[in-house]
Amino acid sequence: MPRILAIDYGNKRVGLAVTDPLGIIATPLDTIHSKDLLAYVKKYHLQDPLRAIVVGMPRTLLNEPTDATSAVVGLLRTLRRELPEVPVHELDERFTSRMAHAAMLAGGLGQKARRDKATVDRVSATLILQSFLDSPAAPVF
Repeated sequence: MPRILAIDYGNKRVGLAVTDPLGIIATPLDTIHSKDLLAYVKKYHLQDPLRAIVVGMPRTLLNEPTDATSAVVGLLRTLRRELPEVPVHELDERFTSRMAHAAMLAGGLGQKARRDKATVDRVSATLILQSFLDSPAAPVF
C-alpha cells in the first residue's frame, strides 16, 4: 500500500518520516541534506509509491512566518510541480522540536543522542506525520 512521507525542512538538514504500509504508525526514515531532498523524494516514490506528502510549515508563536517559511513555500511549489500525482499537505510544525526533545528524553535517549540535530529532525518529522495521521485531513487507506 502507498505510504505517506513527512518532511521537516531545514536550510541544512531535512528530517524524514514515513508511515507503515497500513498508514497507521509514523516512523523515522532518514535525515538528508536539503539540496538532496527532491531527488531523494522522487527516487523513494519510484521505489515505494507515496499516497501523500506532509510538509511541516514553520510559524512563530504569533502565527507569523519565520526565516524558513519562504523556503518551505518554495518546496511546496516544487513538490506539487514535480510530483503532480501525489497530494502535498502542509501542517503547522510549531513546538515539534521541543516535543521531539521531550519524546527522546521519555524514550530514554542519553544527552549525547538528544543533542544530535539529525536525530531531532527525524523525530520532528515523525511527530509531524503522526499529527497529520491523527487529524481529520488524513486520507483513509
